[in-house]
Amino acid sequence: MLAFDTRARYRNSTCARDSVAGMQTHLAQFARFAQYNSWFNARVCACVGALSPEERTRDLGAYFGSIEATLDHILLVDRIWLGRLAASELAFPALAGARLVRGGGSLRDRLHADFASLERGRVETDTVIEAWVGDLTPELLASTLRYRNMAGDRFEAPVWHAAAHVFNHQTHHRGQVTTLLSQLGHDVGVTDFILTAHMPTPAA
Repeated sequence: MLAFDTRARYRNSTCARDSVAGMQTHLAQFARFAQYNSWFNARVCACVGALSPEERTRDLGAYFGSIEATLDHILLVDRIWLGRLAASELAFPALAGARLVRGGGSLRDRLHADFASLERGRVETDTVIEAWVGDLTPELLASTLRYRNMAGDRFEAPVWHAAAHVFNHQTHHRGQVTTLLSQLGHDVGVTDFILTAHMPTPAA
């Protein structure tokens, strides 16, 4: 059972006993998620790029307002979590020198003021995510990540929880983006994860 105390620290004795051997399935899953993430983001960006600047930045009532702001938020959170992983005592060579966010700020901060730079940043970070997944091992996935949130509170969780959160967060907000695009009369096409079963394996 996951507990949460007044010092805002996660404790989960079950996760602390996660089997390293049991992480092998997660490795394969995250490799596919990273591949799917890059593919889906490219499709979304192609569709969004065909919109007018007014359509991209119009407040359509989503949590972050516009399509462009929502996409920027996804990228911001990706870089926040990768920054936490890079700042930990764990070794992730793929994150060395990457453009990351390290502490402070707000989840409503904007990384990019225009779509062209946002799209370039998206491609750059997707490449980093795929390389970072390549760094993962069963031992690293079962390790504990210790980090501070935006308010400076200390947390800890298994690395595989952090990895799962990164991909789940993207899925949640991309769903909002595809809904907004649909409201504007644009369809990004089939987006099912199962399509990755017909793609070359990430290792290939």
